Amino acid sequence: MSGESAGMGSGVQKQLSPLTKGEVLPITSSSQSEASYEDIKRSRSVLNSLFSGALAGAVAKTAVAPLDRTKIIFQVSSARFSAKEAYKLIYRTYLKDGFLSLWRGNSATMVRVIPYAAIQFCAHEQYKRLLGGYYGFQGKALPPIPRLVAGSLAGITAAMLTYPLDMVRARMAVTPKEMYSNILHIFVRISREEGLKTLYRGFTPTILGVVPYAGLSFFTYETLKKLHAEQSGRLQPYSYERLAFGACAGLIGQSASYPLDVVRRRMQTAGVTGHTYGTILGTMKEIVSEEGVVRGLYKGLSMNWVKGPVAVGISFTTFDLTQILLRKLYQKG
Repeated sequence: MSGESAGMGSGVQKQLSPLTKGEVLPITSSSQSEASYEDIKRSRSVLNSLFSGALAGAVAKTAVAPLDRTKIIFQVSSARFSAKEAYKLIYRTYLKDGFLSLWRGNSATMVRVIPYAAIQFCAHEQYKRLLGGYYGFQGKALPPIPRLVAGSLAGITAAMLTYPLDMVRARMAVTPKEMYSNILHIFVRISREEGLKTLYRGFTPTILGVVPYAGLSFFTYETLKKLHAEQSGRLQPYSYERLAFGACAGLIGQSASYPLDVVRRRMQTAGVTGHTYGTILGTMKEIVSEEGVVRGLYKGLSMNWVKGPVAVGISFTTFDLTQILLRKLYQKG
């Protein structure tokens, strides 16, 4: 009996003895399956965010494309802006070139917006997850400062990766059809006639504008959703509430970053408007001296107060609803 117990004891001791150098414990099949399930879940989440973001950007920008094109034309010219003049410009464009001409440059916009929105929304979800893990808020709404940081970082990431496409869109919006036939033609001509560096002209004001714009937009939208959940007891707002939250987010974000948006457009289109804008401050000084602060740096802002909230509201709502739909489809599957 004692021999048996000794044998059992030695067996236990053998099992519990420390691992020799180079020896590893075998991974059980259950832990392997859990790890692979987490990997699949994370990959699916990234793909969901990319697809939802791409769709959100495409729907929102197409909805406001005529207003966006009109705004860019006023931003890059010294003509005085008013709602009446904007309407006249839209009507003249329609009479001269037809209804679809109001969407001229929208193909270039889509080429830029789809990857931009996909990257921005996906990056925002990933930054939220990383910051949530760091601050101990995983799966919950982030505190205010990390919430602002997550939005700003998402905007910077997307802008850095897609900037040349934004440059092309601005050129396409302010030039006649005869000058540039398609997106590839713009890239070739700019590279040949003005140099590759031109594709990143206006990049610095873009990044400086993206930080407050993306940061405040995401921050405002996430904050309003959090406050709504606390007040109403409903985790998911209705669609019209999402649109309203997104509209508020767009209004605040675009108002904060608008002067830098004007500077960016002037620098992007300098090659075709006859101006030579070198630096951000130099461009700002020239705009202010020629047109004044409000009429120059805030030209077209009133149109942006119509266009911006509509676009951002549609964008956030489309993203959220697509995410919810995809989750439901996966659960059913």
